[in-house]
Amino acid sequence: MTDGPIRVLLADDEHLIRGALAALLSLEDDLLVVAEAASGPEALAMARAHEPDVAVLDFQMPGADGVAVATSLRHELPGCRTMIVTSHARPGHLKRALEAGVRGFLPKTVSARQLAEIIRTVRAGNRYVDPELAADAISSGDSPLTAREAEVLELAEEGAPIAEIAERASLSPGTVRNYLSSAAAKVGAENRHAAARIARARGWL
Repeated sequence: MTDGPIRVLLADDEHLIRGALAALLSLEDDLLVVAEAASGPEALAMARAHEPDVAVLDFQMPGADGVAVATSLRHELPGCRTMIVTSHARPGHLKRALEAGVRGFLPKTVSARQLAEIIRTVRAGNRYVDPELAADAISSGDSPLTAREAEVLELAEEGAPIAEIAERASLSPGTVRNYLSSAAAKVGAENRHAAARIARARGWL
């Protein structure tokens, strides 16, 4: 661990929230916000350019969500710890985040003082998961969907017809129908659109 302040990247597409957080964190003597980003791709570009110690990532961002960014940073900048902040927490999101190597997972309702403490905790090599989010994740169980089922269900959620889903997923239309039927059965839905809604609500997409 290097001496000097903890170098922080803030990534959030809500400019007001990001700006407020940057201003509040700058009041902490041992924290230095070195870069800000408003999208997933921008967060990656800023991280590569500034090599922060900790990246604080919004879960939902244009271009790539916080977990996708964390996954890339884990490989490209292994010395950068990642944290996810979210106002749309679903149980499945926590599991994805932990699998991506995220060290902190917390709601946007935390105070700036709490956030600063969690940044220090994560930088020190420890993990912080909000207790309520952890309890929700444990009670909901793991996703019953395979990766392929989740993929085609996510495409169906966008309203794409079977032929388009098949083309985008490089599958035959018949295989797509089979995956969608299986996914709907697993989540107890009457059709693919309802299945996508249920899976999204549980954080499985």
